Amino acid sequence: MLEMVGIKFTLLEIDVDEANHFANNPREYVINLSGKKAEEAAKTIAEGIIATADTIVYLDGKILNKPKDTDDARRMLRLLSGRTHQVYTGFTLLKMPERKILHDCEVTDVTFRKLDEGEIEEYVQSGAPLDKAGAYGIQDDLSALFVEKINGDFYNVVGLPLPKFYLALKQFADVSP
Repeated sequence: MLEMVGIKFTLLEIDVDEANHFANNPREYVINLSGKKAEEAAKTIAEGIIATADTIVYLDGKILNKPKDTDDARRMLRLLSGRTHQVYTGFTLLKMPERKILHDCEVTDVTFRKLDEGEIEEYVQSGAPLDKAGAYGIQDDLSALFVEKINGDFYNVVGLPLPKFYLALKQFADVSP
């Protein structure tokens, strides 16, 4: 998505324990985890702007992260079927070496149509839901057909609230693409 809007970046693979003590507050959860990722990246980046994000699905007071396995993916998709849930994405900008930091979050309501078991099974067997919060990616071929309506930022559901992120980056660093 960043390439799409002309923001140049270098991808850095980091490993962060996603266990989080803010499990009952989705906004705090995603902001805290994106902050942990930024702090981990700061151990190897001496100069520049670090941008990290974390996305979750929230339904019935529970956070739906990535499924543990195919059975968990089926369970999540059944829960989402015919219902509205929220997608939270928190992001962190950390400017090095100054350690100037900015956190923000976006929330989008997503309504799934009623799914039948065959659709769920076909999607799970594709392997696509296993690395996605809530066991779906709105940008995937099959699950794109699950969404009946969305209220808010589409790109937030993909994984980064692009307009909000861009404006924060611009304000934070006085940078344009």
